[in-house]
Amino acid sequence: MEVGICKQEMLQKKKNAVLVDGVILNGPIMDSKAGEKFVEEACKIIMEEVIRKADDVTEKVCEWQAPETLKQILDLEMRDTGESHQKLLQLCRDVIQYSVKTSHPRFFNQLYAGIDYYSLVARFITEALNPSVYTYEVSPVFLLVEEAVIKKMIEFIGWEEGDGLFNPGGSVSNMYAMNLARYKFCPEIKEKGLSGLPRLVLFASEECHYSMKKAASFLGIGTENVYFIKTDERGKMVPEELEKQVQRARKEGSAPFLVCATAGTTVLGAFDPLDSIADICEKHGLWLHVDASWGGSALVSRKHRRLLHGIHRADSVAWNPHKMLLAGIQCCALLVKDNSGLLKKCYSAKAAYLFQQDKFYDVSYDTGDKSIQCSRRPDAFKFWLMWKALGTTGLEERVNRALALARYLVEEIKKREGFQLLLEPEYANVCFWYIPPSLRKMEDRPEFWQKLHQSSPAVKFTPVSSPGCML
Repeated sequence: MEVGICKQEMLQKKKNAVLVDGVILNGPIMDSKAGEKFVEEACKIIMEEVIRKADDVTEKVCEWQAPETLKQILDLEMRDTGESHQKLLQLCRDVIQYSVKTSHPRFFNQLYAGIDYYSLVARFITEALNPSVYTYEVSPVFLLVEEAVIKKMIEFIGWEEGDGLFNPGGSVSNMYAMNLARYKFCPEIKEKGLSGLPRLVLFASEECHYSMKKAASFLGIGTENVYFIKTDERGKMVPEELEKQVQRARKEGSAPFLVCATAGTTVLGAFDPLDSIADICEKHGLWLHVDASWGGSALVSRKHRRLLHGIHRADSVAWNPHKMLLAGIQCCALLVKDNSGLLKKCYSAKAAYLFQQDKFYDVSYDTGDKSIQCSRRPDAFKFWLMWKALGTTGLEERVNRALALARYLVEEIKKREGFQLLLEPEYANVCFWYIPPSLRKMEDRPEFWQKLHQSSPAVKFTPVSSPGCML
């Protein structure tokens, strides 16, 4: 009844109102003034509760609640009628209060942390503009930004030319590379599919990211056709073992096509010997992909880029600036040495309604057909604005500081009773055991390790109920 009255009032106010199927077509979709007010109030909350508290160590990293309790606090039910703006603002506060504060100085849970204010502003801008990066006519600025950033990243790898695009995660970049390598090996697969192909085999180290198995499964290669290569005591792929496995695959009648090396493994922070691996790839005609999602940022450091010596010999590289460089999740690039249009040949669907060839500008800027996505976020922009603000020297300082902090932590661990360093790190990963007092005099036997493995979950749980919860 009230809705009908509102429509009648609107029709009376608007003499030229167009009514179709009970809908006023030329009336306001929403109250813009109220919407602007809500955005303004919500931004104040974000400023006060997130940004200004980002580096405050007296704040909690996480106000932990059990799932069922949190469901009740957040009032997750969606109803037929909308909530008031005051209720929505309170929901915003609740979401912030009970979320993990990844910008907190004591957030140590993943391979990213901290806040970069320039990247954050870039994200505000792109969220407000809501662009999609596929054609120049709909996203001119962000396509040019992505091109500039990719060109600069390619320079740091050491290639004279190349191609690339930003993807939703390093796992997706690895999958892109795997599919691209397969397409280069047998281009007919794009149209004819898997039938009639030989058994394809790829190689990765035992310490590689789990996305390699997922990609092999997703692409129909099969996880059994991922040959995992032994690593040394530091977690690096052993080239001699790779050579053995390539020869084994050939003797089995399989078709090796790809080696996935890792520059910065997830746990140990190991860097595979890229030059030696590249030699084997050249010998056997294999595509070399380097998953540098974690370790790629060392390329901007003159002191530490030696860790990736030989990366210029790779055919493709995955690099995530959202990790050590703090570009903000997600910011992940796949970079390809080939500049002959291989990416586009592999992924193009030539959608005529979108990628017309008779446009009024240079259609080479319509890069969307290189991607398996249609809608794609302008993730390069946050990296670009941050890079513009800090310069390459500022990015270099972040890498150098991270590794210096790791070195400091190692020395502190060595001084403290009950802490046992696993190995001297070459990157920012510091692996150690905390040995509780009750175990410090036990012999190194299976019972000791069984009890030690139980201590880590206990340590992680302990702060949850304390005021300074530090997940």
